[in-house]
Amino acid sequence: MAHGDSCVTIHMAASLDGFIARKDGSVDWLETSDEFADGVTLDPEFVAAFLEAIDCYVMGSRTYETALNFEAKGPGWAYGDKPVYVLTSRDLPKTRHTVEFYSGDLAQFVNERLRPAFRAVWFVGGGMVCGECLRLGLADEVRYSILPILIGDGIAFFEKLDRDVALHLAEVKAYRSGMVELRYVVRAAAALRSERSGTEST
Repeated sequence: MAHGDSCVTIHMAASLDGFIARKDGSVDWLETSDEFADGVTLDPEFVAAFLEAIDCYVMGSRTYETALNFEAKGPGWAYGDKPVYVLTSRDLPKTRHTVEFYSGDLAQFVNERLRPAFRAVWFVGGGMVCGECLRLGLADEVRYSILPILIGDGIAFFEKLDRDVALHLAEVKAYRSGMVELRYVVRAAAALRSERSGTEST
């Protein structure tokens, strides 16, 4: 698969005030009791089809540990049988063959390893990993699922952004649970894809 056929997505669920977890890493607030009557219902068929379209996941060590925590408490492993790449230099437990650890150059890993192999690459946390992905210009789009709650303090959605990142709002969806999903295209990435397409057609 050519690089131009792949899409690197940053996806995160966060509170309305922009936090992906409390300071201690807990995400107990993700289960909210709100209801928006005009929203879309997340039925099992919709969710299954949505997840099937994702080819691999990329995450940091804290997100991986949270996923292991969820699995241990009963909800199960959230990423199915898709490849999961954990960006870490720590010695973490490997509980399944689909998990791989990586600690090298992120840009090289995305452009030379992931893009040629996968069409839909999803970065799912944490804030430092997603911030680095944006800072290096690796992301094509950002999906921001906003939960109907304010938690006041915690771990920010993005960390260590040292410049503005211009976005284009491409889609808005409201769900019956009160969650709102925003999908943004990273404008610099879109312009680069358009430039490459024009070069290839000449």
